[in-house]
Amino acid sequence: MYCIKLLGRSMLLCFLVQMVGINLVAGQGVEAYPTNWFVQMKLNKVQILFRTTTHQLSNATIKTNYPGLTITGLHHFENDHYMAVDVAIASSTKPGNVNFVITSKGQKINKTWALLPRRSGRGSSFAQGINSADLIYFLMPDRFSNGDPSNDRVVGLKDQSLNRDSIFLRHGGDLKGVINHLDYFQQLGVSTLWMTPVIENDMPDRTEHGYAATNNYAIEKRLGGDQVYLNLSDSLHKRGMKLIQDIVYNHFGRFHFLVQDAPAKDWLHQWPTFTQTHYREQVIFDPHHSKVDVEKMINGWFTTEMPDVNQENTFVEKYLTQNAIWCVETYGVDAFRIDTYKYCNVEMMNRLNQVLINEYPKIFSFGECWVDGVAAQAYFVRNNINIPFKSNLDATSDFHLLFSGILPALNEKNTWSDGVMKLYTTLSSDFLYKTPSNNVIFLDNHDMTRIHSSLGESIPKTKMAYAWLMTCRGIPQMYYGSEILMKGISNPDGWVRLDFPGGWAGDQKNAFTEQGLTAQEKDFLHYIQLLGTFRKSASALKTGALMQFLPEDGLYVYFRYDKGQTIMCVMNTDNKERKVNFEKYRERTNGYLGGKDIVSGNLIGNQFSIPAMTMQVIELTK
Repeated sequence: MYCIKLLGRSMLLCFLVQMVGINLVAGQGVEAYPTNWFVQMKLNKVQILFRTTTHQLSNATIKTNYPGLTITGLHHFENDHYMAVDVAIASSTKPGNVNFVITSKGQKINKTWALLPRRSGRGSSFAQGINSADLIYFLMPDRFSNGDPSNDRVVGLKDQSLNRDSIFLRHGGDLKGVINHLDYFQQLGVSTLWMTPVIENDMPDRTEHGYAATNNYAIEKRLGGDQVYLNLSDSLHKRGMKLIQDIVYNHFGRFHFLVQDAPAKDWLHQWPTFTQTHYREQVIFDPHHSKVDVEKMINGWFTTEMPDVNQENTFVEKYLTQNAIWCVETYGVDAFRIDTYKYCNVEMMNRLNQVLINEYPKIFSFGECWVDGVAAQAYFVRNNINIPFKSNLDATSDFHLLFSGILPALNEKNTWSDGVMKLYTTLSSDFLYKTPSNNVIFLDNHDMTRIHSSLGESIPKTKMAYAWLMTCRGIPQMYYGSEILMKGISNPDGWVRLDFPGGWAGDQKNAFTEQGLTAQEKDFLHYIQLLGTFRKSASALKTGALMQFLPEDGLYVYFRYDKGQTIMCVMNTDNKERKVNFEKYRERTNGYLGGKDIVSGNLIGNQFSIPAMTMQVIELTK
């Protein structure tokens, strides 16, 4: 049976009855979530969730005499391990330790809860958001670099695996390893770092990916913990770089304390028997939809390992919203990548997004919307569609531009509607988005086949793909290792999550120093470095407009331009050489005599030939 029963004082999921018990960090203490708050915040009405397994809180009362903090509400739950307390924090309130006195059955319990000064007082840049001028590097910390072998295993955590020969077990990479290689990112032209979730995942297995949270208020100790994450954030900001945090609102790991010991049965989506989502997002916006189909899509679980959170519960909504704000203020986050966005309650997400925007006007959030079709993607973000629901999400990961655009352009035979025409057609639907340049464009990630494998390990095609990535509209995102032609088929996913060479002491191959790389790998790495570095100084690529011309026989030409710069991008997906004449593109080439190929450095006239399966990026000159 997949249900909830009240067993004594504890709420337990039936299918978790035989799981191990919960280990409290302090043994006998009272925990509070959020673990602290901050003075002078716009979000100054906070709900604190108190939890203890040593006292009964069902009829407890609470008091404090801290100046400027007022208790405005008290809530009890089915599970007497919990109570929620609403507090209001006046604008004049000073930082300090709040002493709450909880009275339960005549016994008084003292709980200290900190009010901290805002991060802005530290003088560091944060909550800057991201935009089309940025270049994102995406990595899995466990598979990138092991900077501190002492945290490879942590006593007390359930997963004690450590085996680099297994694609599913932990390998020991950590945040210190990331800090050690910030120079490498900048050599690629990278401005922004995104990592798979770094918060605690105290699960029995498959903890390398981070998407099964067990404590939203703690950084994974095997990655280095809170202080090292802070060090990484500060190190990035000192270099003028940015930090994206991968956050999961849709589900918890099954060993999360809010699953193992839920405050009430309605904190999770419950079904008479285990019910998995059907993954079909169309039912959400289908004007002819069935409510049953919508419920299964949104409320169904991924697996038994990832219980689905009930975002319709107002206590859950506050828990998730406050945690997002807390992460920005605590760790200096600049933007959020939101996992499994299409499975969330979009009305709740709008409210959560707005609270973030109110607090941090420049904050940026983009969702993982792996959907079918441009209209489906546009539904989940700010759009120009006349529909009752209007999303306030800044952007999406542009899966459709990958699967229905650049991959067909490089892999399919060119016909009336196939091949590179699909790339043109997909971009022509940008009218659906409010700001298409916000979309995060990419070639591969941790869930899909690496781009070099998707293109049949063809170096010319892979070079074309990256030239497109660096020049198309949107915010480009690279996946670790693809810049050195790492290969991998995503069945199973572990094959696309292999170790970055050179990240471990004793590695014979080292991409950071180029030791052991093949001539092809070195050449490709230098190619990516050249493209990324050029993009950093190219205003037309960072913030310019896009104009594309209809492809003809596999020849696709588009321009990125602003008042100070025009860049001509010529993609020949045909199997033979093609001739290019500026006259055909005079809307953008008028007044230009030629240009410079930014890769070869060669000067190009207003008429030239481009070889088969080649892309040229040309900065036009007068």
